[in-house]
Amino acid sequence: MGTREGQEKQEDIWIASGDVARSPGHPFYQRMNELLDGENFDEFAEGLCRKFYAPRMGGLVWRRVSISAGS
Repeated sequence: MGTREGQEKQEDIWIASGDVARSPGHPFYQRMNELLDGENFDEFAEGLCRKFYAPRMGGLVWRRVSISAGS
């Protein structure tokens, strides 16, 4: 078996999240998000679910999770 003595230490790899390339997302989901936003879907769903919110959450916590990476 070999030893690691004498080998160079590999540098740590650090990439800031802002430096990572992002895809624009799929056009279907972009359009779906536009339609849902235009019809105030988040407010509608929050109103329907309001009675299920736990009091300790301190208000409205639920938000629609965007499927596309770009929104």
